[in-house]
Amino acid sequence: MLAIINGTVYTMNGPAISKGTVLVSEGKIVQVGEDVALPEQVEIIDAAGKYVMPGLIDAHTHVGIMEETYRIEGDDTNETADPITPHLRAIDAINPADLGFKDALAGGVTTIVTGPGSANIIGGEMVIMKTAGTVVDEMILRFPAGLKCALGENPKRVYGNKNKMPVTRMASAALLRETLVAAKTYLEKIAKAAKDDAVAPERNLKLEAVGRVLNGEIPLRVHAHRADDIMTAIRIAKEFNIELIIEHCTEGHLIAPWLAAAGVKAVVGPIISNRAKVELMNRSLETAMTMYQKGIPFAIMTDHPVVPVNLLSLSTSLAVKGGLPEEEALKAITINAARLLNIDAQVGSLEVGKDADIIIIDRPIFDPNHQVEKVFVNGCLVMG
Repeated sequence: MLAIINGTVYTMNGPAISKGTVLVSEGKIVQVGEDVALPEQVEIIDAAGKYVMPGLIDAHTHVGIMEETYRIEGDDTNETADPITPHLRAIDAINPADLGFKDALAGGVTTIVTGPGSANIIGGEMVIMKTAGTVVDEMILRFPAGLKCALGENPKRVYGNKNKMPVTRMASAALLRETLVAAKTYLEKIAKAAKDDAVAPERNLKLEAVGRVLNGEIPLRVHAHRADDIMTAIRIAKEFNIELIIEHCTEGHLIAPWLAAAGVKAVVGPIISNRAKVELMNRSLETAMTMYQKGIPFAIMTDHPVVPVNLLSLSTSLAVKGGLPEEEALKAITINAARLLNIDAQVGSLEVGKDADIIIIDRPIFDPNHQVEKVFVNGCLVMG
């Protein structure tokens, strides 16, 4: 057993506990509080003067898929030969030896979402995973975790240069609708065959992957910066009655009432960014604050390696500068991120029964000079 004692404990499930104790056994949290009786044969870590909190969650990255040091050899982010590739699986491209995983741990990030890039209208299936491990299969928390899609400039640029659809935003939306219709028809044929004891259609991996979205098993996670692209995604989600998460949501603050009315979720960022393309013209530090004010569920991302994953807390501190309350900012990279990703039964807070993903830092998380001193994943010390 392991006991972390005397630290200021941020459980993310109530007020901070001064001189709290977190008791861990077999990779799980078994007790949290002020007056915790310690059993015999327990390893003790004294965190006096330190801050103890759940490992951070980065809800959108390309860690392990877009390797920084191997620009060609290690870049498996986009399959740019076909704009519709829902059958691609992130787990088949992730390199656990990517330095991005070490960066994540150095920044206190113990859980990430990683997946394909935004070159394609439909890019493939994303995965939620821990950042410590040697084999992808042992690191997976949830797969598939969403189907990555993209609207706006990226698919237009990639395929327009090849004189191939999509050249326009209309074509981008049309290709997405066309694929959703095909998948709906595919599912109907399978259901009819089962009911009538007839021959089912030949297995189609592309339509099978999209079918998981239509069946409500996973969300459609749509890369969209500009307000009009966000509204297109909302329009399509309504047409097909599917769960929608807007990735980036750069101009979300301009249309926040519509997002709130549609009941969509958002992963905001990267916040540390310049206006590298037209879609980013209206980027604002106030986007996350506006999401909070309108009651829109949201998390904050780095989009690693666009912004290094170890800078997740620094990115979030800029949202605080934009008006987001500190408590809500911390939730956006812990418990609220976990809720958005449907993994809050396992991670995101220090509660009994949850995975013992714990970080110990020397000063408050939004102090830019803080140091992550120790990181535990599933109760095992992986850094420090």
